[in-house]
Amino acid sequence: MTRKPRTTRTTEEHTVTVNGGVRLAYEVTGPPAGPPVLLLPALGKTAADWAPVRDELARERQVFALDLRGHGASARPSAYSLPLMRDDVLSFLDALGLDRVDLVGHSMGGVVAYLAAAAQPHRIGRLVLEDAPAPLPREAMVPVRPEGELAFDWAMVLAVRPQLDDPDPAWLADLARITAPTLVVYGGPASHLAPASFDEVVRRIPYARLITLPYGHLIHAAAPGEFTAAVAAFLAE
Repeated sequence: MTRKPRTTRTTEEHTVTVNGGVRLAYEVTGPPAGPPVLLLPALGKTAADWAPVRDELARERQVFALDLRGHGASARPSAYSLPLMRDDVLSFLDALGLDRVDLVGHSMGGVVAYLAAAAQPHRIGRLVLEDAPAPLPREAMVPVRPEGELAFDWAMVLAVRPQLDDPDPAWLADLARITAPTLVVYGGPASHLAPASFDEVVRRIPYARLITLPYGHLIHAAAPGEFTAAVAAFLAE
């Protein structure tokens, strides 16, 4: 049997104004009639970070990838917080007329994803959390600014990191509000996050299960084929 060559899908870049005037940049790939999937990148990353897996996920789905506020081509406003990013995401769905989506978040993007899924459970069909920490206190480390020009606002990092290190206790309790079937993807021993963090997320979210892809924190970049296969199978259930 001859296998057809993989087709490169066209990715369009757009902007939209949400949440009281914040301009967000996003990419969209795949058939407009396909089930919508929204990808949220990690701290300091942009929509383009999903390129290794985007086209494969977009075979039968319309895939949106978002630059969160303070990242990439999105606005750099004066205010930053994880709840503001959550509200941006929900406002993004409103602006694009997306009543219900599957939501995939990596690391900090995963935190924003579960905050959104807890705030408006009916909007999220399925939820994927890639190496995203539980909202539990952890040892704080003072971030050091990388040299050179950044693809993100350093003020955003200084505002958000303390919230990741010492989260609002309500966020942990609110995980129980999530009704979406949830796939928690742990990067294994090479991840800098503790295994107990993922066990806690699975314990708190009613319909969650855990898989381990032992490639460290950047799973979708290190093993795009395995990551995409696992996510696509889960979304198709």
